[in-house]
Amino acid sequence: MAKASADLHQRPAMKTLVFCLLLAGAFAAPSGKPTFRRGLNKIVGGTDVTPGELPYQLSFQDISWGFAFHFCGASIYNEHWAICAGHCVQGEDMDKPDYLQVVAGEHDMDVNEGNEQTVILSKIIQHEDYNAFTISNDVSLLKFSQPLTFNEFVSAIAIPAQGHSASGNCVVSGWGTTVEGGSSPDVLQKVTVPIVSDAECRNAYGQNEIDDSMICAGVPEGGKDSCQGDSGGPLACSDTGSDYLAGIVSWGYGCARPNYPGVYCEVAYFVDWIKANAV
Repeated sequence: MAKASADLHQRPAMKTLVFCLLLAGAFAAPSGKPTFRRGLNKIVGGTDVTPGELPYQLSFQDISWGFAFHFCGASIYNEHWAICAGHCVQGEDMDKPDYLQVVAGEHDMDVNEGNEQTVILSKIIQHEDYNAFTISNDVSLLKFSQPLTFNEFVSAIAIPAQGHSASGNCVVSGWGTTVEGGSSPDVLQKVTVPIVSDAECRNAYGQNEIDDSMICAGVPEGGKDSCQGDSGGPLACSDTGSDYLAGIVSWGYGCARPNYPGVYCEVAYFVDWIKANAV
């Protein structure tokens, strides 16, 4: 399935240079799959999150242009590490990413509410088997240059047991536009989407497009989904009785289109890798 340029959506107000760089990166994305969900768009069909409601959510930002540019989400694993998507860090400096930062406790990007903690990265670990053409093993780890201070607005999210299969309704969150190519509010958004079976997801995208280590979520009628800029952010499920990180926003055909659920990296396949590397 070829990626169409119409699937690329950015915030109009951003500087031309940044837009061109993102556009070039998107056209360099694998031709066999739709565009990554990296950019400045957000949850489709969602609602505002209240401050502190999702304390594990991070804004992943580039500060090399002289201003903070949100381009992906991430999730807090512990005081020293975050879990993100592999494609969010593709091409970045893994050993000295001091031009990248995360913001914990962020809610409204246009307002300093006093709960934010901004930390520069000191190291990035991308999965050694990440494949930019198949978007396989789309997971990475972000190491903070100083530890986060946990409180009611900033805290970690649990990860599942290795091999656990998520089910039921889950919450995906992030910042960006409410529709493909639309305007982007500054307040963190969330939307509830049900897990879709691998068989149903393969029927939508093709039998060879969905790996066992991917998980899909969405509603058949569309209208609720993650989108560009949500990449790397959390899909949180609670079928175990408490919230845990079931998926990492990865890719999809457009945003919230009928019969095309969002595709996520399935965290349960990478628990041993996360524990071995986030040390």
